Amino acid sequence: MTDAAARFRAEAAQRILLTDGAFGTMIQGYGLDEAAYRGGYDLGFDQKGNNDLLVLTRPDVIAAITRAYLDAGSDIVSTNTFNANRISQADYGAEALVREMNIAAARIARTAADAAEAADGRPRFVAGAVGPTNKTLSLSPDVNDPGYRAIEFDELKAVYREQIEALLEGGCDFILIETIFDTLNAKAGIMAVLEAGDARGAPVPLMISMTITDMSGRNLSGHSVEAFWAAIRHARPLTVGLNCSFGAPQLRPHVVSLSGLADTLLMVYPNAGLPNELGAYDEQPATTGGFIAEWAATGLINVVGGCCGTTPDHIAAMAAAVAGHKPRALPRPPVRMMLAGLEPFAVA
Repeated sequence: MTDAAARFRAEAAQRILLTDGAFGTMIQGYGLDEAAYRGGYDLGFDQKGNNDLLVLTRPDVIAAITRAYLDAGSDIVSTNTFNANRISQADYGAEALVREMNIAAARIARTAADAAEAADGRPRFVAGAVGPTNKTLSLSPDVNDPGYRAIEFDELKAVYREQIEALLEGGCDFILIETIFDTLNAKAGIMAVLEAGDARGAPVPLMISMTITDMSGRNLSGHSVEAFWAAIRHARPLTVGLNCSFGAPQLRPHVVSLSGLADTLLMVYPNAGLPNELGAYDEQPATTGGFIAEWAATGLINVVGGCCGTTPDHIAAMAAAVAGHKPRALPRPPVRMMLAGLEPFAVA
């Protein structure tokens, strides 16, 4: 166990911890034009919406958002790197900037976290955010050719590895593989983290977060929450959990299922409800805080935060909601072989 992981576990044993909220929501509030996104780069594509590039062109914006989450009570801040990988950045012609983006993003988060910790002595942590890319290993993008795949496992693993190495170089404590809609994509990310740890001669602490795409509790590749845990538990993640998906009430039954299974820390960060017809989120911080208060009171969570639509005000409401509540106690499941298809299979 790394020093950061040991410190994190020690903090999580004492209280429910807070991660941060959405970056995209906050960036939209700045109303940046295309020139602000592009900065001095001539990439041949319109860069508006390339939020990851802002760590290079408007680092002041990303630093201010990070500090706002820390001021609201976040113990963990994530890097602004959800799409900072070679596949996603191909849409903007910015593949050559991937390494630079991830190093810069990690340094912004590290600087802010270290300053917050120095100010009040409370440990702060940095999670390197690794999004799912816009490719899927499990499904064909061509309905007329079910066996076709737009990318191969080793290719995707190499894409993840490039991003992960840069995040670690920039100073991240953990790697967060998040918004997992395809469990096989997650497996490629996990392998990249394991290989990065082997190359460094030390294990890299891993956080894993699945996203549910329908009310039945499955991701896009069809795996239930229980099957997902069976498929990835071999990685011994520091945290496992759910993010994005829906609002807290719709996510709660699936949080309950995973909470009773996973013998590691549980981190959940839902959206601020469901978007309205304009794609905006109307759920107010006090409402979100009320939902999270119930989760905390019933012992469901170890770490909580927000995804789409959440702001520092939502995180502050969550911080107030979980204050004084004991963190979730880790279950002690029976030792047995667990296999997974779309559903788990336990060998007694």
